[in-house]
Amino acid sequence: MDIELNDQEKIIIDKIADAAQELHLESYLVGGFVRDKLLDRPTKDADVVCVGDGIALAKAVAARFLPVPKVNIFKNFGTAQIKTTLRTPQGKDITFEIEFVGARKESYQRHSRKPQVQPGTLEDDQKRRDFTINALAISLNKNNFGKLIDPFGGLKHLEDKTIITPLDPEQTFSDDPLRMMRAIRFATQLNFTIASETLLAITDQAERIKIISQERITDELNKIILAPKPSVGFDLLYKTGLLALIFPKMAALAGAEYIDGHGHKDNFYHTLQVLDNVAQKSNDLWLRWAAILHDIGKPATKKFEEGHGWTFHGHEVVGGKMVPKIFNELKLPLNEKMRFVKKLVMLHLRPISLTKENITDSAIRRLLFDAGDDFEALMTLCEADITSKNKQKVQRYLDNFKLVRRRCKEVEEKDHIRNWQPPIDGVEIMQLFNLPPSKPVGILKDSLKDAILDGAVANTREAALEYLYQKAREIGVYQ
Repeated sequence: MDIELNDQEKIIIDKIADAAQELHLESYLVGGFVRDKLLDRPTKDADVVCVGDGIALAKAVAARFLPVPKVNIFKNFGTAQIKTTLRTPQGKDITFEIEFVGARKESYQRHSRKPQVQPGTLEDDQKRRDFTINALAISLNKNNFGKLIDPFGGLKHLEDKTIITPLDPEQTFSDDPLRMMRAIRFATQLNFTIASETLLAITDQAERIKIISQERITDELNKIILAPKPSVGFDLLYKTGLLALIFPKMAALAGAEYIDGHGHKDNFYHTLQVLDNVAQKSNDLWLRWAAILHDIGKPATKKFEEGHGWTFHGHEVVGGKMVPKIFNELKLPLNEKMRFVKKLVMLHLRPISLTKENITDSAIRRLLFDAGDDFEALMTLCEADITSKNKQKVQRYLDNFKLVRRRCKEVEEKDHIRNWQPPIDGVEIMQLFNLPPSKPVGILKDSLKDAILDGAVANTREAALEYLYQKAREIGVYQ
């Protein structure tokens, strides 16, 4: 066999080959499994194409495992899937998915990416694949077991690190426009180059992306974001015109404007640098989203001030307020993940303001209180936000952030403010002063919190009560 398999993978492949032979079905390993094995990348799934009934083959293969795994059947697509446990060379158990499908050929209607399907040969099946590197097949048949079948030069394209379509790229992308994003995703993940003709076709067909569901687009976007160097993908999305269609608010960051010799940096490429910087430190998808959105409020706040230049006052607040709407538009989760991104966008300038001398403990306490458990993530974002080409300037900022971390550690050890809550909450305030839920309750609650964070009131129940009675008299809710 032209690919290296570990012992467990060999057992699985032998079971598939035996079952196919028993059913007199031609069968082949195809697509991502073959590609990743040739690239020596880890694999968690395999696709098997047979000339005939893929669902019948899946059932026959499942029967060869103990315990017998469930066969998940997708009748509309003529596919079936089984899952088994595979132990990696590192000794870790992973779920290994095997998908079975009958070889087919496809034709498309212009208004839809859902093809009309009919049975076909292996050659037909390879022709419908998105890229040559995904059209590679390995025979599981007795007469030529292990033979690599490569009708489009996919093996050479793997060696050349090139993304290219098996057939005319204009037709390939018009048929299924999601393939445009897949091309960019593979180029980003694998550090490959998209062939010039293929890249030109993406630019020409970009508008076709509008027929793709937002969920599918966002899934590809997230895979690009999780790549080792996500800027590669975003640069390609921008230059092909796809980004302006799928994420116009991010595309709006691009460009620099000059008035009277005063210019500002290109916030799009600055954002990509911040994203790459975060990617070097963290695989957290949502921290990477915070990097993408940290300056998203700049276009709305951009202003030229005579004698001063360009300003973006309040862009962190405007950007934070934009986060829920962006998440909703992109069909990202509107839960604690969104709230985490929003918090980091709104707070990302705060640590910079604390790098100045004579910063009070009060300011440090407020940052710790507002950041809570996300303090480390916030500092990672802030450090990534230093993108100057001046190495001395970068080092100066990073040294200042070390000082902020040290001050925060000292204050936290002393005051335990992170995730702190005032000793008296809103419910007890209502009981103390016989108040319904109302504006005065909010005033009392917030003023107590601020007084303790500012160090004006001790963080004890007794001191909090004394303060609240005094404040309640001031606002006229207690005599």
